[in-house]
Amino acid sequence: MAKIGTIELGDCPLLLAPMEDVSDPPFRAVCKEYGADLMYTEFISSEGLIRNADKSMHKLDIFDYERPVGIQIFGDNIESMRIATEIAENAQPDLIDINYGCPVKKVVCKGAGAAILLDLPKMQKMTAEIVKATKLPVTVKTRLGWDEHNIKILEVAQRLQDVGVQALTIHARTRHQLYKGKADWSYIAQVKEAANIHIPIFGNGDVDSPEVALEYRNKYGADGLMIGRAAIGYPWIFNEIKHYFATGQRLDKPTIAERVKVCSSHLKKSIEWKGDKIGIFEMRPHYTNYFRGITNFKPFRARLVEGKCEEEVISILEEIIDHQDELVAVEC
Repeated sequence: MAKIGTIELGDCPLLLAPMEDVSDPPFRAVCKEYGADLMYTEFISSEGLIRNADKSMHKLDIFDYERPVGIQIFGDNIESMRIATEIAENAQPDLIDINYGCPVKKVVCKGAGAAILLDLPKMQKMTAEIVKATKLPVTVKTRLGWDEHNIKILEVAQRLQDVGVQALTIHARTRHQLYKGKADWSYIAQVKEAANIHIPIFGNGDVDSPEVALEYRNKYGADGLMIGRAAIGYPWIFNEIKHYFATGQRLDKPTIAERVKVCSSHLKKSIEWKGDKIGIFEMRPHYTNYFRGITNFKPFRARLVEGKCEEEVISILEEIIDHQDELVAVEC
């Protein structure tokens, strides 16, 4: 039974990864509906929160139907991270998560994200200050290390646990790998099997099917699985994995009508939260993902991307259902 503070998540919970420009409230809503057990906001800049920047403050929006949900923050300045923690706590999430894993150059070059893995004493000091700054559980998401020559995830786990972190998610790649190559979950198993580590350890990286989820759960022993890219345009993956865990059988793939239904729901929530113009614009990348593997879909995608208002886009989506006999879903 995985537990973070008083938050009970059950056996091998499925977590939605915090993904920039993806894990916003509309996306989290559909993932929650289809089985995500714990979700996080997009990562939020500590400096942006301190400056009261609109983009950063907007990311603090959370809703009761999402719970449990964590707010993830990042930064390189310890005092800024402490203050940002207090600001984030005022938004009333269920936990605070620290990003020590983002590999993107614009984050790392400022000393934030995965860059902290080059300075473990600073990582420990920063984390201790964040834990002291909030009454909420504090968790961390990180990577194996900076590169293959600097994998210190066991030491990282021990240092974080020592200062009060209540769960650790490990993306089983180094910063140097970015999102390339195969994630090496053997390091997650090492942390999980370490006698002195007792906090929940969640695994992340390459979980993209029910079969892989079951294999990784059984082989590496993580307390839960975090899913990122595989959920983009495919929130059904959470319930598919749960069903496979319980029965050993795959659920049927979503029909075209089901894809349209969820895509439409995502669109409406996007407009509600962001307004017509931005809500419609920021949905455009999602259409390819929702209808990935559907042959003959290209003309519909082009029209969806060109749609200017909610009524127009919804009309095109409904038209897809009318033409579903001409569209073919293939395994992807």
